[in-house]
Amino acid sequence: MSSSDYVRANVAHWTQANAEYTDAQAAQSWAADEIRWGVWGRPESELNVIGDVDGLDIVEVGCGTAYFSAWLARRGARVVGVDPTPAQLETARRMQQETGLEFPLVEATGEDVPLPDASFDIVHSEYGASIWADPFKWIPEAARLLRPGGRLIFLRNSTFVSVCMDLDGITERLVRPLRDMVRIEWPDTHEVEFHLPAGKLIDVLRDNGFELDRLIELYAPEGAVNHEYYKWVTAEWARQWPHEELWIARTRGG
Repeated sequence: MSSSDYVRANVAHWTQANAEYTDAQAAQSWAADEIRWGVWGRPESELNVIGDVDGLDIVEVGCGTAYFSAWLARRGARVVGVDPTPAQLETARRMQQETGLEFPLVEATGEDVPLPDASFDIVHSEYGASIWADPFKWIPEAARLLRPGGRLIFLRNSTFVSVCMDLDGITERLVRPLRDMVRIEWPDTHEVEFHLPAGKLIDVLRDNGFELDRLIELYAPEGAVNHEYYKWVTAEWARQWPHEELWIARTRGG
C-alpha cells in the first residue's frame, strides 16, 4: 500500500468513525473543564505535561474534531488544528460556531503540513499523526515546524498494545513480533497504523534533532470501567499493562 493509499484508507476510516461516534462526542469533549490525556482521561493537573501555554504557538497534527486544540485555546494558546479528514474538520468548525472559540483549521496530513518553518513552540498529537502518519515523515515535519527549544508532545498506543492486539481486541498474548515493527494494516477497517518500537522511535527523534525529556506510561486508574466507545481494550487489562505512552521531546537549542 503506497503512502497516498494509506492516507485515503485512514481518511475513509475516520470519516466513518466521525459519523458513528466522534461527531456525537464533540460537544462533551469540547466542554471538558480540564485537559485530560487518553482513553482513561488522566488529568493534566496530575501528569503536568504541558504546563502554562498562555501566549504559546501550538499546532495539533491529526486534530480530529479539535477538542484538544480547544482546551489549549481556552488557556491562552494560539492554536492551529491540522487534519486530513474533511468530516472531522467540519465537526470542529461546527463546534467553533457553537462555542464561539475560533482558531485556524487546516486540511493536511501530518507528513506535509502547509505552515511555515520554526513557527511553533509546541507540536502536539494525541492519537493523530502519532499513530496514523509515517513517523519517518511526520517527525521530521514536526522538527521543521518547531522553534529552537520547542517541544514535541504526542500520545500513542503503548508497545504492549501494539504487540498484543488482534482483530478481536486486546489479548494477554503476543500476536505479532516487535522486531522490525513499523506498520499495522487492519483488514477489517483497512486503516493503517504506525508503531515503532521505543528504541527505534528514540533513534528517529534523535536523528531529527530532538532530545527526549519524558516517557510516561499510562495505566487505567483504580476504579476505571470499560470505555463506552473504545471497547477494544478493557480497564482490567490496562490496570496491569500500560495502555498508552505519552512522549515529550525537545528540539536542541533555544
